[in-house]
Amino acid sequence: MSLDYSPAIAANRFGLGAKPGELSAIGSDARGWLEAQLRGPAPAVPSLGLRTSADILSDAAGIRQQLKSQRQAPAAQGAGGASPDAAEAQAFAMRLPQLFRPIYIAEVQARLRNAIATERPWIERLVYFWSNHFAVSVDKLAVLGVAGTLEREAIRPHLLGNFRELLLAVEQHPAMLLYLDNQRSVGPNSVLAQRAARRERTLGLNENLAREILELHTLGVDGGYTQADVTSFAKVLTGWSLGGGDGAGPVQAGTTGQFLFRALLHEPGAQTVFRRRYGQSDQAQGRAVLNDLALATPTARHIATKLARHFIADEPPAAAVARIAAAFERSGGDLPQVYRALMSCEEAWRLPLPKYKTPQDYLLSVYRGLQLPVADAPRSIAGFDLLGQRQFAPGSPAGWPDRSDDWDGASALMKRIEFADSVAQRLGGTRTVAELGPQLLGATYSDETRSALLHAATDAQALTLLLTAPEFMRR
Repeated sequence: MSLDYSPAIAANRFGLGAKPGELSAIGSDARGWLEAQLRGPAPAVPSLGLRTSADILSDAAGIRQQLKSQRQAPAAQGAGGASPDAAEAQAFAMRLPQLFRPIYIAEVQARLRNAIATERPWIERLVYFWSNHFAVSVDKLAVLGVAGTLEREAIRPHLLGNFRELLLAVEQHPAMLLYLDNQRSVGPNSVLAQRAARRERTLGLNENLAREILELHTLGVDGGYTQADVTSFAKVLTGWSLGGGDGAGPVQAGTTGQFLFRALLHEPGAQTVFRRRYGQSDQAQGRAVLNDLALATPTARHIATKLARHFIADEPPAAAVARIAAAFERSGGDLPQVYRALMSCEEAWRLPLPKYKTPQDYLLSVYRGLQLPVADAPRSIAGFDLLGQRQFAPGSPAGWPDRSDDWDGASALMKRIEFADSVAQRLGGTRTVAELGPQLLGATYSDETRSALLHAATDAQALTLLLTAPEFMRR
């Protein structure tokens, strides 16, 4: 009798890990189960108590304004002989975490609760994929309070739309602009730069956003762009800033914390990017470049390679990459068609399980499999830090690595064993482990693991063995 591995593959490779009853619900039509999840808009995270990026940044601007007012008083001359500006910056840096950290914790808790409860786990897996593709990192203090809003406000609403719409929404989001410092990028021949020059001040062009869009978000490192393209594109993106007082130029322009095109910062004139000349003025110039980059052949190949690596294998099969890239180009970046091409790749349904779970994958599968509650206390998300994948903290715009070799060391495995044991000890005998194994792993549940659980000395030990079984560690 042949075993049907596809429900387990659908739930664990395309989803976030099976929860009790899910494999039975998938039944014999795993691809139909995935297809059904692509219908309708992407579900929002239940946002009770979560705030918009504009609201959060408005509060931050209020703190800065309060400190400025205090600075004008004679007593606020800075400690230790520091200049007034330096003292204000230091005070702001000390106050900001008090505002941002509770917001960050609430975002991660809401994200985790949603992952546990969702009935559309493939959509959630795709959210996590794109969030890592368009990575920002809370290691930068300015992003700590708004990293989660990038995912909620820019990625989720466009997840089932067109790639160019997703790209534009991300690049205009406050979290991305702040992370890559574009809000203060000034064209060398802009109106503001000319005014500054008359006062013998220099305002700089920042190439961070332009470089990462080309290298990471669209064409890829081997996509054929040059340093001249980076510089020209950076000039195109001057003026892509934020309202309020967080960008260069008029302090009170626009709505605080929302995207604002500041014409005074924009470099005038035509620019050539990736062999095309763009003569548009103002914001339209940047939108035109992004539109062309979104449709470029290297972009299709880059996105297809990353999707195949994430869902199929560390070394993406060439045939799968070609199939996904062709769907991307043929559809003009229509993401549901790209996802359908991915799920139709036969390589995505093969054994053995090719991907070693990242710490995030592992924790989500534990929480879903055991339907663990998420407490309001900060310790509820400590597992991500403990296992080495703090949420929204990849440390660079490249995001978290997506190869097994980056995650499967002996030290990392020991931390997972310790985590699993602590969960099992806390739950005691409240889970019937003999029933959980088939429900979570389906046909991938091995005879070796089944035998080990039967010979466990206690229920807690059996649960530890299940959560650290080789087939539970992979997807």
